[in-house]
Amino acid sequence: MELETRRVGDNVVVCPQGRVDHATADAFSAALATQVALCTASGPGIVLDMSGVDYISSVGLRALMVAAKQVKAQSGRIAVAALTPMVGEVFQISRFHLVFNTFDTVDAALESLQKLA
Repeated sequence: MELETRRVGDNVVVCPQGRVDHATADAFSAALATQVALCTASGPGIVLDMSGVDYISSVGLRALMVAAKQVKAQSGRIAVAALTPMVGEVFQISRFHLVFNTFDTVDAALESLQKLA
């Protein structure tokens, strides 16, 4: 599992790669926490570009839930984009599409966050 970040305007795009499972969830959570800490009302929004994630387990979903709750508590902005078919199905089954605003593309997610700023 690798996690790359890049700044796009007033937002940060976080790009995890690989599997988010029991073996990688702690590293994923720690790396994501660094970005989430900055995601406040006056800070950057976060777009999770999930196009490189081919599998996510319940512990990976838990890491996302923790991040979503912290961002909400800080009045920040977060969105999920480019879910792969398998991860998209997991999001639907687990109802995570109700926790996060999800978008087909990173550009659409970025546009949405700009409107909320």
